Amino acid sequence: MKPIYLDYNGTTPLHPEVIAAMLPFLEVEFGNPSSSHWYGIKPKQAVEAARQQVAGLLGCLPEEVFFTSGGTESNNHAIKGMARALGRKGRHIVTSAFEHPAVLEVCRHLEKEGFETTRVAVDDQGMIDPVKVQQALRPDTVLVTVMHANNEVGTVQPLAAISEMVRKRSIVMHTDAAQSPGKILVDVTNLGVDMLSIAGHKLYAPKGVGALYVRKGLAPEKFCHGAGQERGWRAGTENVMGIVGLGKACAIASRDLAANMDHMKTLRDRLHKGILQRVDDVRLNGHPEYRLPNTLNLSFKGLHANRLLEEIGLDIAASAGAACHANAVAVSHVLESMRVPVEWAKGTLRFSLGRMTTAPEIDRAVDLVAAAAAKLRSSYT
Repeated sequence: MKPIYLDYNGTTPLHPEVIAAMLPFLEVEFGNPSSSHWYGIKPKQAVEAARQQVAGLLGCLPEEVFFTSGGTESNNHAIKGMARALGRKGRHIVTSAFEHPAVLEVCRHLEKEGFETTRVAVDDQGMIDPVKVQQALRPDTVLVTVMHANNEVGTVQPLAAISEMVRKRSIVMHTDAAQSPGKILVDVTNLGVDMLSIAGHKLYAPKGVGALYVRKGLAPEKFCHGAGQERGWRAGTENVMGIVGLGKACAIASRDLAANMDHMKTLRDRLHKGILQRVDDVRLNGHPEYRLPNTLNLSFKGLHANRLLEEIGLDIAASAGAACHANAVAVSHVLESMRVPVEWAKGTLRFSLGRMTTAPEIDRAVDLVAAAAAKLRSSYT
């Protein structure tokens, strides 16, 4: 039997409708969308249609959507571009200790250019207090970047409340929303953000494509210099096939959101309940309510995550929250920021479900995890 795929937060398979939409641009419509001749017409139309589909998902104007190579580039473009554009006004950035490396490492890089970063702490459920963000703001703060939903534990941040305080001070607000589309509602007006990053391969589109929403009127520094693609903000011949796939995936995410949310939450809770019934000393990481409907991050007290993955690896695809090497334990920065005790953190696994996950797969996963935990605990005694 094929291993059960429970790592949708890592990447997703392509949706069949996405593949169908992309095929003409692999097989027939090979033209450069910047070309003025006949072969460039359909690729150009396809790129603009995809822009409208992404805008439809995000609730913004098509001209506020810029295509990138993925979530990491979108974050780099937003954070570096905006910080450098506003560098004369101030050189202070506020983020959280909870962010993806695609945000934290960008901020660290900017510190080499003379910027300062304040990393706001989260509580033991991974939630950011908007008041703490407000307290971190300074007269020279030019940018706040807080993720919408965490990739490891799934906690969804009170972004609208944070954005409201930030924008009252005329500070630019960015969010890394790579994990959100197709799982929860993502609307830039409701969230109150100025910039928002998405990644195609997290929502059943191909790898190597993403998008950045930039509110009309903002002008981050150019990320990539060259010809005039993406209205001069992001040079380089467009990845037409990928962009078409991203657009179709966004349209599907909008269309099927309610059904997918219900499906994923039902199976996630089934997995959680099943494991709790079969395994002792299991802890949930992340907010019990304000959490992505597909994400289940569990710590197995006294066990090692890498040993658990070795036991289930041929049968379940999941990810670890800690790695054990010799006498050292490397715990993820997310679990560290939540102050998860080491005896729990070192045995942490993330199970993330998707639209293709089935109930029989979940029941089989419960059996496999329970058997692996029992085997390892018996070997430790």
